[in-house]
Amino acid sequence: MLDRTIEILSDLIAFPTVSSDSNLEMMAYLADRLEAAGAKVDVLSDAVGRKANLFATLGPEIDGGIVLSGHSDVVPVTDQVWSTDPFKMAERDGRLFGRGTCDMKGFIAATIAMAPVFAKKIQHRPLHFAFTYDEETGCIGAGHLAKELKQRAFRPSAAIIGEPTGMRIIEGHKGCYEYTTRFQGLEGHGSIPDQGVNAVEYAVRYVARLLDLKNELRSKAPPRSRFEPPWTTINIGALNGGTVHNVIAPKAQVDWEMRPVQVSDATFVKEDLKRYCREVLLPEMQKTHADADITTEIIGEVDGLVPVDHNEARRIVSELTGANGADLVSFGTEAGIFQNLGMDVVVCGPGSIEQAHKADEYLERDQLAQCLKLLERLADKCAAPAPG
Repeated sequence: MLDRTIEILSDLIAFPTVSSDSNLEMMAYLADRLEAAGAKVDVLSDAVGRKANLFATLGPEIDGGIVLSGHSDVVPVTDQVWSTDPFKMAERDGRLFGRGTCDMKGFIAATIAMAPVFAKKIQHRPLHFAFTYDEETGCIGAGHLAKELKQRAFRPSAAIIGEPTGMRIIEGHKGCYEYTTRFQGLEGHGSIPDQGVNAVEYAVRYVARLLDLKNELRSKAPPRSRFEPPWTTINIGALNGGTVHNVIAPKAQVDWEMRPVQVSDATFVKEDLKRYCREVLLPEMQKTHADADITTEIIGEVDGLVPVDHNEARRIVSELTGANGADLVSFGTEAGIFQNLGMDVVVCGPGSIEQAHKADEYLERDQLAQCLKLLERLADKCAAPAPG
């Protein structure tokens, strides 16, 4: 089974599903594999037909099923120095190298390899496969899938999100809110700055405000926060604007994110920034140029995974792995979207987040074997009646 999984993983790595590109060929491959195993498969296209989610079911279409979920997209390899072709899997020293091996095509490959086994063993409790697009750019695909699942007659009750956790059980993580803030100023000659509105200068002041808020959030950490770090974080991803040295920059853009540990922190940051723009920056900009403006685009506002006392998914994975307890992580996943649909959710998958997004990303062969053991035991679990 491990060798078969590695072959499938090699195929998946060969699909260069960077978030900016289509994932349709990979989804067609997954659909063919699942249909061959006897699954009912729906490939759900996005609005323009360049990308798709996949939702498949083995067993009866009834309430109480278990979802195995992963995202198909990967981050770019631009400006990264790889020792091998990132889209051609290589194995050495027990490690499987390639873009997406741990984040998170390894988990997807394991579920596809196990599909025929699941098909033979499932009797009463359905098993669902949910593969999404554009997780890396705001969990867009999962948001669209959630709308689709709300319309279905049956509701799964538990979900396992296979992000790389070293096969640890994760019951909570911070939210991930991503934004692009754009500044429209007025172009002019650099020698007469008072006759223009320098968008870069106002963008820098906006970033300074973000940095002040970043420091202030440290004091707002919940007293018993289990997150590391325990407070809401802010990151400035990019600052772009201007053209040449002697032209007043008419446009600028700030890409930034925050990872709230509590919704109140996100509200605090957004309200503070709106007030700062409305009362300070915009009046100054529009004094010189009435059409000057500041706009913020929401790239994605993905809620965190909230730890709960009663979590069937946590109980199931604990029983299958023998692990005691569950942890929290700071990185975001699609788990909160599934939780908001009423499912009990955990994150558990092969590989380390420390390898994700880097050159020479890899997945330990042993981690993949551990994942397969979990899924083999889950197959036996699916032979039993669903609860309730």
